Amino acid sequence: MSSLKAALRASRIGRVLLRYRLDDLLDDTPAERWLKLARPFVPSASAEIAALPRGARLRLALQELGPIFVKFGQILSTRRDLIPPDVAEELTLLQDKVRPFDGQTARRLVEQSLGRDIDDAFAAFDTAPLASASIAQVHAAVLHDGRDVVVKVLRPQVEKQIAADIALLKSAAAVVDRAHPNADKIRPREIVSEIETTLAAELDLQREGANASVMRRFWQDSDDLYIPEIVWTHTSERVLTIERVHGIPSDDIVALDRAGVDRKALAAKGVRVFYTQVFRDNFFHADAHAGNIWVDADPGRREDPRFIALDFGIVGQLSAQDQYYLAENFMAIFNKDYRRIAELHVEAGWMPATVRIDELEAAARAICEPYFTRPLSEISLAEVLVKLFRTAQKYGLTLQPQLILLQKTLLNIEGVGRQLDPQLDIWAVAKPVLEKILIRRYSPRNVVRELRKRLPEIMTHTPEMPRLVHGWLKQQVEGRHEMEIRSKELVELVQSLHKLQRRAVFAILGSALLIAAAVLYGLEAGGPHLLSVPASAWIAGLGGLWALIAAWPRR
Repeated sequence: MSSLKAALRASRIGRVLLRYRLDDLLDDTPAERWLKLARPFVPSASAEIAALPRGARLRLALQELGPIFVKFGQILSTRRDLIPPDVAEELTLLQDKVRPFDGQTARRLVEQSLGRDIDDAFAAFDTAPLASASIAQVHAAVLHDGRDVVVKVLRPQVEKQIAADIALLKSAAAVVDRAHPNADKIRPREIVSEIETTLAAELDLQREGANASVMRRFWQDSDDLYIPEIVWTHTSERVLTIERVHGIPSDDIVALDRAGVDRKALAAKGVRVFYTQVFRDNFFHADAHAGNIWVDADPGRREDPRFIALDFGIVGQLSAQDQYYLAENFMAIFNKDYRRIAELHVEAGWMPATVRIDELEAAARAICEPYFTRPLSEISLAEVLVKLFRTAQKYGLTLQPQLILLQKTLLNIEGVGRQLDPQLDIWAVAKPVLEKILIRRYSPRNVVRELRKRLPEIMTHTPEMPRLVHGWLKQQVEGRHEMEIRSKELVELVQSLHKLQRRAVFAILGSALLIAAAVLYGLEAGGPHLLSVPASAWIAGLGGLWALIAAWPRR
């Protein structure tokens, strides 16, 4: 982006900010002086705009500035640890709606992307768009086999426009990073990087199709959630063809009541689907606002309605470690175990090991206890998490982008659920679902299945284990391990090593016995068996589990 173009774009942004009287949001920033100089040259805000609250003025300004700024506002709405609640609420209303582009242009783009004439690809193609957003628009079509589909087409030149705005945002983030006193907490460069990653995913429609295909496989034949089928023969990076579905937007309460839908059952089902996606599938729809979540309008489903998901450009996944610690945090909140909440934040590596657990426990208690005086139907789990993260930042919380995405999705799901049923008890619905998934995931049967899956890898490394364990123990005995440590946190850990020696020995013993059990399971054919597993493998495995339990940290 040339300096002249960047200056012109920055000038236009400044004019829009001033026209919507948003200069007060930039007080004490590097932009404040320039906006004050430009103020006499910008028309005063209309009385109608001036009367709007600041969040609404910001939302309208972002919509006028274009797709990249709309996306910025959507992501910023999830950062309730950084922005006031009233502004965050307004930014969640961003629907990313813009004027459609010409239908004949859309037809030409489809032909170019698919490499064939529109009449060869479709029996019918409607040039009038069904819907239009800042990145793409959607057209109805019919395949030659008679199936009704919708065709999503990227806007012409959208990549260039987004690249130019991203470059400008990166420059602005660099300025904020240098000048803002709380830049280390805000982390503006990471916010822009998150926007860039999100948009890159949305600009690849083949990737969106793959997301939908995977989610459809997880929910095949489900009575809870329907995922439309992707037509791969008519899909590319710039064009996505997907089965056309019909339903009622989940926020259209009047239409749902007219259709006789049981909204209470539907609201509870939405919460169950979310927790199942996160903790069973580890693959969740991360843009689950009401526009993307419909309700099946089939009259036969009034008593047992199901959701229909649309727009799969943004999906979320967690690492196995984050998944475990997040699930444990939820359970600790459900059980009001504030000590466990504090311990989990440190164990997960989200906070430095130097933080005092008792102080963090007291902070968690101060946040959560006031909520438990309310009726359960008024408690927002997403709101509790937001306040926990905001407080934890004072103790050195390292912000986790993947958890921010999940937090945003949880806010959306709770919003949809409460619209459907204002008395929805999210805690009562979520807790048994989460307990059931965790019991199944960490059951002995699943542990054996995972060991069996990893058996070739374990057997490959098994010959090295005695040497590595012997070397590690020798270092501990001779004191050489401490000399190699540089990190302050690790030094503090070593200083308290005498408290952990017993746990370390049991952990090593347990790991070795579990590895031995896996090897015996793979190699031993003779001898007594129990449930198709050699008795010797059972003995070694149970011994290993006992040793690991002995090594597990006590509260």
